[in-house]
Amino acid sequence: MKAPLLQTTHPTRISIELVPRDAETLREELRVVRESFASVNVINLPDLPRFPLRSWDGCAIAKAFFPHTIPHIRALDIPVDAPLLLPERLRAQGIGEILLVTGDPPAHGQPPANASTVLQAIRRFKEAMPELRVYAALDPYRQGFQKEYDYLQQKLAAGADGVFSQPFFDLRLMEMHGEMLAALSATMPVFFGVSPVTSETSRAYWEKRNQVPFPRHFEPTLAWNQAFARQALAFARSTQTHIYFMPIRTNVVHYLEGILS
Repeated sequence: MKAPLLQTTHPTRISIELVPRDAETLREELRVVRESFASVNVINLPDLPRFPLRSWDGCAIAKAFFPHTIPHIRALDIPVDAPLLLPERLRAQGIGEILLVTGDPPAHGQPPANASTVLQAIRRFKEAMPELRVYAALDPYRQGFQKEYDYLQQKLAAGADGVFSQPFFDLRLMEMHGEMLAALSATMPVFFGVSPVTSETSRAYWEKRNQVPFPRHFEPTLAWNQAFARQALAFARSTQTHIYFMPIRTNVVHYLEGILS
């Protein structure tokens, strides 16, 4: 694959997604990323209820290392019939950007009957905190191309003013979505995701859980994933969009030093 010609007129934001397992581990990962990779300027954190540290509290910790932090917030954790308390907490912690996702239901059981939809949650956050930048998720795999784009348009109509994609593993698919989002990326931030898959077990997980179609030339090696990540970064820069790297089960330094160094 030939990387697109780089353009530098619009700085591409580079975010790293870290898992906030606990405060001590998170601080160490943040320190290492800050000291090792000067081009990283954003941290985003998923909200995983199985860990005691919630995403917004993890982002408050991350503010000591990076000025821009983006917590993921799950709509199903927000009751439609209860006051929305998080905006004041976000203000107090100096967090000005969030990613609103539907959220996975509990491993055993159903989501609460009074859980918000992501569209309801977007509206409520924007009403309570108009200055907040709310990102909507784009999933290239869960439904047809046009249906997902129409769903994204509903989120934007509800008040979302940025886009975060699920990770891509194929530059051609990323380019197709870049064309689809070209008009949006001219007026709002669009982040494309990249995540290393370095084992057949991990590949099987992405294929089964997220219906990811890997390209024929894919190899579950660190070298292949780093080469793809470099091409994805070049694409983001050439299209004046942004990128986040999500090294779930890969050492963050070993992965990024083959991309950003």
